[in-house]
Amino acid sequence: MQRPLIAVLIASAFLTLNAQAADLIQVYQQALANDATYASARSSLTAGQERITQGRSGLLPFISASGNSTRNNGDATSAELFTGTLIKNDVNNHVNAYNVSLTQPLFNWNAWETYQQSKLSQATAEATFAQAQQDLITRVAQAYFDVLTAQDNLTSTQAQKVATTEQLASAKRNFEVGTQTITDTHEAQAAYDLVVAQEFAAINDLDNKRTALSVIIGQVPGELAPLRPGVTIMPPSPAVVDPWIDSAVTQNYAVVAAGLNAEIAKREISRNRAGHMPTLNLVATNSRQSITGGGGTTNNNAIGVNWSVPIFSGFAVTSKVRETIALEDKARNDLEATKRVASQNARSAFLGMNSGLAQVKALEAAEVSSKSSLDSNKLGYQVGVRINIDVLNAQKLLYATQKDLSKARYDTIMNGLRLKSAAGSLKEEDLAPVNALLVH
Repeated sequence: MQRPLIAVLIASAFLTLNAQAADLIQVYQQALANDATYASARSSLTAGQERITQGRSGLLPFISASGNSTRNNGDATSAELFTGTLIKNDVNNHVNAYNVSLTQPLFNWNAWETYQQSKLSQATAEATFAQAQQDLITRVAQAYFDVLTAQDNLTSTQAQKVATTEQLASAKRNFEVGTQTITDTHEAQAAYDLVVAQEFAAINDLDNKRTALSVIIGQVPGELAPLRPGVTIMPPSPAVVDPWIDSAVTQNYAVVAAGLNAEIAKREISRNRAGHMPTLNLVATNSRQSITGGGGTTNNNAIGVNWSVPIFSGFAVTSKVRETIALEDKARNDLEATKRVASQNARSAFLGMNSGLAQVKALEAAEVSSKSSLDSNKLGYQVGVRINIDVLNAQKLLYATQKDLSKARYDTIMNGLRLKSAAGSLKEEDLAPVNALLVH
């Protein structure tokens, strides 16, 4: 008897675990493992981390080895000097040869600038990946709260449907006994038909929002933990916008990447001007040739300096320099545009968060008032001083207020995350305070 009981308890435990709703951090962990956009950014970072090694290779020694092994088998005919007699000699030998060379650049401005650009390129890859990490946080949070918003809309619509159904039944009964007119019944029927259509739209919207979240986490999402009722959302700190804007124009990862690209473009000018500069290399070689069959062995070691001075290249270098000057000017303008966008995003998120906090406070008061209004209209309907449409309107107002309140809370939370992202300070740890607002 004990064994079936244990099995039931274990099965119940698994069912309980499956029934638990996933919170924001759990969904974010799923996105880290499965989001294709983030995986692509991670691969780009891995590729970008090879830039320095490639750029430094132009300053390091280049060593090469070559050789050959040749067998000669033939004959040679020559005439004797005095008699003119033809003499035939067999040629049969085996030649083994190799050559090892080392080239060390001593002065190559092109290679030096390429190395400096490689360090900037790797830093750009790291900044781009950091931006992708922040984007993943905001994308996951936005998709998560979009699902909650759709769930709230559906729940509110279904509650309104239940209330409308009750009002329709009541209107029909009252019409049958003669206490209400047919107009009340038609109004209740119209309200019911409308809320049924809204329910279908809410179901479809919820399916779309869940699909959008599944694209990020790579699987169909289960139940999500909702916001706790009456949560308190903390205001931004610092409470003034200027520090956030200053941080956005200096620490935002898009700005950092644009600044690095501008520096790369500047060094590209110098790299192309190297086409007018000489190059100087140290060259050392070791060679050996061995000929069997009477040829002997030859060894040779050599070391020296090779130099090259470009004189004329058909104006290609001059044209390339002019091109890169224009591209450097473009990169500086791109940097300025990125700074302005980051500044605007920080200001918008800051104002949106403060506006959202005020809106939440106002909607909380409106919710209390709407509940009181609904109770009063229900009581008035019972005593005959209110008609059916008054109760329906009061219910509709309450449900709309509750939906707006939930949406305002979600938007305020998202503006807080976007504010930190614009300032370049958003981290995975910032999800913990948001996650604490959910029902666990």
